[in-house]
Amino acid sequence: MLPDQVLYALEVTLNGLMAGVMYALVALGFVLIFKASGIFNYAQGVLALFAALTLVGFQNGQIPFAHLINATFGTHLHSFGWTLPGIVAIALTAGVMVGLAWLIERLVLKHLVNQPPIILFMATIGLAYFLEGLGDVMWGADIKTLDVGLPQGISETVESATDALLGYGFFIDNLDIVATVVAVILVASLTIFSQYSKQGRALRAVADDHQAALSVGISLRFIWVLVWSIAGFVALVAGIMWGTKSGVQFSLSLIALKALPVLMLGGFTSIPGAIVGGLIIGVGEKLFEFTVGPMIGGATENWFAYVLALLFLVFRPQGLFGEKIIERV
Repeated sequence: MLPDQVLYALEVTLNGLMAGVMYALVALGFVLIFKASGIFNYAQGVLALFAALTLVGFQNGQIPFAHLINATFGTHLHSFGWTLPGIVAIALTAGVMVGLAWLIERLVLKHLVNQPPIILFMATIGLAYFLEGLGDVMWGADIKTLDVGLPQGISETVESATDALLGYGFFIDNLDIVATVVAVILVASLTIFSQYSKQGRALRAVADDHQAALSVGISLRFIWVLVWSIAGFVALVAGIMWGTKSGVQFSLSLIALKALPVLMLGGFTSIPGAIVGGLIIGVGEKLFEFTVGPMIGGATENWFAYVLALLFLVFRPQGLFGEKIIERV
C-alpha cells in the first residue's frame, strides 16, 4: 500500500494533466494563427468567449441585440420562444465563426498585407475589445449556464478502478476526461492537416513571407479565412469546455493569459507543443501548490506558470518544440 502523501500527489498530478488539457485547447488557436501570420492573436480568448455566448444564445432561442432593440424602441423582446438541441446550436455557432473569419479577413486583414507584425498584433488587440463589446450587446453581460449534454461530476469508473488498485479513489471530473479525448482528436487532426495537406504547407509559406507566398500563386486571403475559421472552431471547442466548467461569463476571455505560458513552453509554431506545454503547466502548478504552497502561504497557481515561462524565455526562447530562427546577415 502506497503512503497517503504519494496517493495524494498522484491524484494531484492526474488533475493537473486534466487542467493542462483545458489550457492547451485555448493555446491551439494561438498556434494556428501564429503559423499563418507570424503574430500572437490577442483576440483568441475573446473568440472563445464570443463562441460560447453565441452558442448559449442559439440554444436558448435568445434574440440577438434584444437589450439594444428594447432600449431603442421601448419593446420587451427577449427570446423566440424555442430551445435548440445542443448539436444543432453547435453547428449554427460553427457557421457563425466561419462567417466571422470571413468578415475579419474582409474588413481587417486584407488591408494589413506585408505590414510589420506589431501592426497585426495591435489589430488583434482592437479586434478583441470590439468582439467583447459586440458579445455584450448581442447576448447580454449576465453569467450564463452552458449545457450541451457533456457529462460532469466525479468519474465513478476512475474512482472505483483506482480504489481497487491503490486503495484510494481518485477524484477526476468527467468533463476533464471528455476534454482530454477531444484535445487528442484535435491535435491529431490539426497536425495531419498542417504537415501533409496542400493548405497546411501554404499556411507555413504565408507565415514566412506574405509577398513570396503571393508570388507563387498562394491566395493569402483564402489562407487567412481558412486559418481563422479553424481557429474559430477551436475557440468554440474551448468555449464549450470552459463555459460548461465555470459558466459563460466575460472573465472567460482571460483564459488567453493562461495560454501564454503554455505557448512559451511548447513553442508558438508547434501544435503538439501546445498540448505538451499545457500538460507541463497544468501538472507543474498543481504539484507546486501541493508541495511548496503550504510553506509560503499558498496561491502559487496564480503565478507559477509565468515564472516557469520566464525561465524558458531566458534559456530556450523558442520553447520545447518551436523552430529556432537563424538569420544570416
